[in-house]
Amino acid sequence: MKAIQLRAPASLDNLTLVDLADPGDPGAGEIRVRLAASSLNFHDYAVVMGMIPAADGRIPMSDGAGTVEAVGEGVTQFKPGDTVVSIFFPDWIDGAPPATAFRGVPGDGIDGYARELVVTPQHWFTRVPTGYNAAEAATLTCAGLTAWRALFVDGVTQPGSTVLVQGSGGVSVFALQFAKAAGARVIATSSSDAKLERLKALGADETINYKEVPAWGARALELTGGAGVDTVVEIGGAGTLDQSMMATRVGGHVALIGVLAGFAGPVQTALLMAKNLRVQGLTVGSRAQQLDMIAGIEANGIRPVISDNFPLAKLADAFRHQAANAHFGKIVIDI
Repeated sequence: MKAIQLRAPASLDNLTLVDLADPGDPGAGEIRVRLAASSLNFHDYAVVMGMIPAADGRIPMSDGAGTVEAVGEGVTQFKPGDTVVSIFFPDWIDGAPPATAFRGVPGDGIDGYARELVVTPQHWFTRVPTGYNAAEAATLTCAGLTAWRALFVDGVTQPGSTVLVQGSGGVSVFALQFAKAAGARVIATSSSDAKLERLKALGADETINYKEVPAWGARALELTGGAGVDTVVEIGGAGTLDQSMMATRVGGHVALIGVLAGFAGPVQTALLMAKNLRVQGLTVGSRAQQLDMIAGIEANGIRPVISDNFPLAKLADAFRHQAANAHFGKIVIDI
């Protein structure tokens, strides 16, 4: 089978297309999946650029979707021909994350899905939303579930809530779609007027160009009549956290899911305390949460926004496209 391996030292130039042995037949409790698609996340970029250490020869990519080719003895959840999508944490089925979960992420602690075939335990995959193809399904593992958890697991988004989303990447676009489906009001930020128009077309009620309005937290307060938003889906990290806290209502929720604007920095702890804010870090979610998200997607007819497709052999070019911020929504790798 074809696969992409990351050679040391980690860099886009060291993503290498290789031929590997066929993984063979599934054993008891296992499924054999012919992968058809993956999708890019910042986590994957961090791995291939060496920000997250990975073993020499690691196969990258946390997201994978495809078709079950065979099932092993005792498999009850799938049958040959089913379309399936991977989960981000193979050890996190339900409840609180186990201590081992964060060490076994595909494409990071173990080999990922930039390859044609895998044989895994059946619980490493779930069903996909009815009517989804593999490319659409491959957008859900990381970005979709992160947005879902921010709004509906750690948050209490409901009709009448106000949600602020940052930018137009995969998590933010999913958060916009999910929040609108729940009856929430959405404020979206971006540095691009063209992308803000696209966010409006997806349902954003208000938009803020943060290059034109650097104090966008105060502007969000104005747009809510001084009350503040219920939830901020915070993808920037240290560089944007203060503005997010300014935008949030007393007792509100900042879902800290990214570090695009900085890994560390000063935080206005007085503001955090005065507003009684809950700033909660989160990394994707459990298999049970993924199944809940899929049910929610089906109930509301949500389809992912895919801006670009690249073949597996051009994975490095896909990451360059991502780094240039030239995408809107998700970038999919066709395997």
